[in-house]
Amino acid sequence: MRDILNLFKLRIGVAIALAAAAGLSVESGTGIGFVEKIVLVLAVLFASAAAGAFNQYVERDLDARMGRTRNRPFVTGRLRHGPAWLWLIGAMLLGAVMAASIATNFLAGLYVFLGAFTYGVVYTVWLKRRTWWNIVVGGLAGSFAVLAGAAAVSAAPGPEALALAVVLFLWTPPHFWSLAIACRADYEAAGVPMLPVVVGDARAARAIFASAILLVLASLVPFLYSLNIIYLASAAAGGAFFLLRCRALVQRPGRETARAAFLASLVQLGAVLVGAMLDAMVF
Repeated sequence: MRDILNLFKLRIGVAIALAAAAGLSVESGTGIGFVEKIVLVLAVLFASAAAGAFNQYVERDLDARMGRTRNRPFVTGRLRHGPAWLWLIGAMLLGAVMAASIATNFLAGLYVFLGAFTYGVVYTVWLKRRTWWNIVVGGLAGSFAVLAGAAAVSAAPGPEALALAVVLFLWTPPHFWSLAIACRADYEAAGVPMLPVVVGDARAARAIFASAILLVLASLVPFLYSLNIIYLASAAAGGAFFLLRCRALVQRPGRETARAAFLASLVQLGAVLVGAMLDAMVF
């Protein structure tokens, strides 16, 4: 069971599913039932799980060279690496897209597909081994989850949902670059051109801090529209915490401060998404 949870990257999947739920919560439009909402969120979760499994299927050779990932099930052989997994992954993605399309509408299903495609193909296959821009473009995967939630109730996303989609896009680089500093030796050994490998820890730390400032500013934009004080307090608190950790990373670039910034990015994202959903429920 631990291997299955690892393979499908369910911790990331839960965060992506929360992004879809937040997009659905803040968007105004035609109301849909509770069951349809659950189906959409689960569809995003399953599509994300399929993309995560495909990522590990494709990257078995890279994972074997990295201390952080060398115990993944395809590397150790606890799960047999073979084409049957591609059929399962494809069936999961197809089922998720169909479920989202039937329960809500075709546009939501399209966004579900685009999110998985961005992470599985654009990021994993096309960009990760070639350029440090890999994770910048890969951030669109989370944005599509927000748009999938918004599309379930409205054909055109409103400013709040668009702002949250931008937040997910801007969140991904400082999140993963922090992890890349903490695990830079692994990425160097695997030949993956993450930003710290290309420019060094100090310059990468400054890029993380600058991108975190943009992220926090973007996270306050929904308050300028219809979201209220609950969201503002949550987003501001999470953003301030993340910025403090990023500032410490700039002052002392290294594994410890990078890991602290990485964990703080999770707190910041959780504060934004949960704050948006609570605000929508209360107001």
